[in-house]
Amino acid sequence: MRYLTAGESHGPQLTTILEGLPAGMPLVAEDINNELSRRQKGHGRGRRMQIEKDTAEIMSGVRHGQTLGSPIALVVKNNDWKHWTNIMGPEPLSEGQSDEVKRKITRPRPGHADLNGAIKYGHRDMRNVLERSSARETTVRVAAGAVAKKLLSLVGVEVVSHVVEIGGIKASVNPDLSIEALKELSEVSPVRCTDASVEQKMMDAIDEAKKNGDSIGGVVEVIVTGMPSGVGSYVQYDRKLDAKLAAAIVSINAFKGVEFGIGFEAARKPGSAVHDEIQWDEEKGYTRKTNRLGGFEGGMTTGMPIVVRGVMKPIPTLYKPLMSVDIETKEPFAASVERSDSCAVPAAAVVAEHAVAWELANALVDQFYSDRFETFAAEIKRQHEYARDY
Repeated sequence: MRYLTAGESHGPQLTTILEGLPAGMPLVAEDINNELSRRQKGHGRGRRMQIEKDTAEIMSGVRHGQTLGSPIALVVKNNDWKHWTNIMGPEPLSEGQSDEVKRKITRPRPGHADLNGAIKYGHRDMRNVLERSSARETTVRVAAGAVAKKLLSLVGVEVVSHVVEIGGIKASVNPDLSIEALKELSEVSPVRCTDASVEQKMMDAIDEAKKNGDSIGGVVEVIVTGMPSGVGSYVQYDRKLDAKLAAAIVSINAFKGVEFGIGFEAARKPGSAVHDEIQWDEEKGYTRKTNRLGGFEGGMTTGMPIVVRGVMKPIPTLYKPLMSVDIETKEPFAASVERSDSCAVPAAAVVAEHAVAWELANALVDQFYSDRFETFAAEIKRQHEYARDY
C-alpha cells in the first residue's frame, strides 16, 4: 500500500490518495471521521481546533460501502480557507500586489522548517514553507491511517494509543490492563492518560506553559494486539518492520525519538533481564514470558503485543518567541508567532496510532495475498494457525 498527501495548512483542502487496499473491504466515511475527531481533542489544543471540524469525503475507490481495489481519494476541507483566499490563492498576483502580500514571513522560527526550507527551495516568503510543513498535514495522515485501522480491525488486529509523559510528569501504566480497558480509559481522559493520579498534574503543567507563553512535550505509546508472528523480515535492512515503524514515528511533526518495549532501558540491563524467554502451549502456541522487546525480534513480529513509544518535543511556535534573524535585513528579531497549541501530545498520540496502523496494514498487504479482502482475511487466519501449530 502507499499514499500521498497534498495541501497547505490554510489552503482550500487537504487531500490524500491511497492505493493497494484489497477490494471488497467494508469502508464508510464514519470509519474515518470518528478517528479525525479524536485527533482534534486534548487539553492544550489551540483555537484552530475550534475553527476546523474535520470530516473526510470519500471521492473515489469506494462504492456502496465497499472498497473497489482502485485508488481511494479522501478530501478534508479547511473551513478557515475563506479568510485566506487572497493570501493563499493559486492565481498570479496582479502588478504591484507582490509588494503588498499580507502576512509575509521573513523571520524564521527556531525549531521549525522555516529557514532550512526557504534556503532549500529559494523562498523569500517563508509562508511557502510553513504552510506545508505545518502539523495540519497530519489530518489526512490520520485519515489514511483510519482506513488502515479498519483493515486491521477486520482481521483481529487492534491498535490503541495513550500518553505516558507530559512535561516530565510520568504516568504509571498498569501492565495488566487489557487493550479494551486501555482504550476506554485513554478516550475519556483530557490528556489521553490512563493514570488518574497524574492527569490533573499534566493539565496544570500545560496551563502553566500556556500562561508563560511556552510549550511542553511528552511521550506517547502505541500498543497493538493480534498481529500474526513472522511479519516483516530479517533478510534485508529495509524489510525490517520495526525499522519501518521507527521511520513512521519520527516522520510525525515534532517527534524526535522512538523506542520499542523497554527501549533505551535495555542499555542499562544485562541480557538476562532484556530478552524474552519462549514458551508454548496447545491453545496459544508460542508466546514469550515477558515482552521487553516490544513484540519484535530480528525485524519481525513475535505475535506478542507491539509496544512502541515516540518522544515529542515541545511545539516550537511560542507566544513568548525566541530570537531569530530577519532574512531580508539580517537584523535580530523576535520570531514570528503563528496560531499554535501549548501542548499537542494527546493529539500526537492519535497521529502516532494511525502512523503505526498504516505501516502494519501495509506489511500485511505486502506479505499476504491481498487483491480480494475475503481471501486476505482467510490467509491471516491461516498464518495464526500455522504459527500456533508449528
